[in-house]
Amino acid sequence: MKFIDTAKFTIRAGKGGDGAVSFHHALFVPNGGPNGGDGGNGGDVIFEADGGKHSLLDLKLQKIYAGEDGYKGDIKDMHGAAGQEKVVRVPVGTLIIDIKTGDILADLDEDKKRVVVAKGGKGGKGNARFANSRNKAPTIFEAGELGQQFEVKAELKVLADVGFVGLPNAGKSTLLRAISNSKPEVADYAFTTLNPQLGVAKAPDGSTFVVADLPGLIEGASLGKGLGHQFLRHIERCRVICHVIDMSGNYGQEDVIKNYELIRKELKEYNLKLDDRPEIIVINKMDLDEAQLNMMDERIINYFKDKKVIQVSGLHKDNTQELLLRIAKELETAKYVPLWEMDGEIDLDVKLYTLEEPKEDIQIFNKGNGLWEVSGDTVFKLYHKLPIYTNDNLLLFNEKMKKLGVYEMLRAKGIQKGDTVKVFDYELEWMD
Repeated sequence: MKFIDTAKFTIRAGKGGDGAVSFHHALFVPNGGPNGGDGGNGGDVIFEADGGKHSLLDLKLQKIYAGEDGYKGDIKDMHGAAGQEKVVRVPVGTLIIDIKTGDILADLDEDKKRVVVAKGGKGGKGNARFANSRNKAPTIFEAGELGQQFEVKAELKVLADVGFVGLPNAGKSTLLRAISNSKPEVADYAFTTLNPQLGVAKAPDGSTFVVADLPGLIEGASLGKGLGHQFLRHIERCRVICHVIDMSGNYGQEDVIKNYELIRKELKEYNLKLDDRPEIIVINKMDLDEAQLNMMDERIINYFKDKKVIQVSGLHKDNTQELLLRIAKELETAKYVPLWEMDGEIDLDVKLYTLEEPKEDIQIFNKGNGLWEVSGDTVFKLYHKLPIYTNDNLLLFNEKMKKLGVYEMLRAKGIQKGDTVKVFDYELEWMD
């Protein structure tokens, strides 16, 4: 199966159900009180990590994931049922990112982990909630709130303790096969590995860890050239980097030091924190004469003398047990620190409408010929929450608009009696 590591789609939580307008009707009770129930909450959109999934192919095939809308309230104070939540199962290691802001909405880094990414709208209140001593038979009700909606990108990053990096054909796949239970395809040409290969390795001390052979880098990968970001995306989660070098220099045709510095440059330019990850330099292909000659080069000896270096032959499995011990020791102290660490927590709570919300977003437009238009997020929430299907709701809507300062803004701009005020789909006559 093709390894799908990114997908873009829309998630939309369910709208809350509307509150009901109803009155008690029974024999010998001519003026029964209000008994309209509340609407149910909309269904959330939840992401769950599933260890049995290995690609994002399903997410690429479906463009919208939506929670069910809440049900409308009913007579006799019966509340509407909540909408069914939508659970989206993704592979362990998936990030859910808000495309608009770039914020990480969920990091599904553990099996069975669940995160509510889009919160369903709260159900509206029925008229039974608005009865008081002054209005014993209100026809006031609230519409359900809209659920959260996001355009998101899912990114799957390989969950491995150790990542093998290096130029194409450095021998990473052969080495992975030599130290683990993985059996990646191996061939003598560049870009053999196009998808990450995982293997579980066991060191002589009994410790086990997951190793990833990641697609080879080329110069400019941090800018997206070649496999580019597809490769670099997967190295982010690895706690230890094993930099595999073909010490033969491609049978004597390339500069070993230059090849090493090229990869380090790409890692650093992609993300500065990658440069701080613990690194083991694996000098590979020591079974070749060219590699033996290079290891006697004084320039190469001096360059690598202060680095953590181990010489191996992946093809003949020479010194691979020592490599496993080195990795196990490094993992004892290496911590997993996400490259996307943020200063504060991500707030996933839905923002509810209150009269204390900022008013700066309210906009007044004079369209000419006695037509005015009012818009803005704050006004939209009020418009949506109080449908003016009843006289009581119309009175309450006007009162709320007055408290928001909309009336003062219209007067300041010169509105005249008889002018029409358009509030989204509502058209109201100015009577002041």
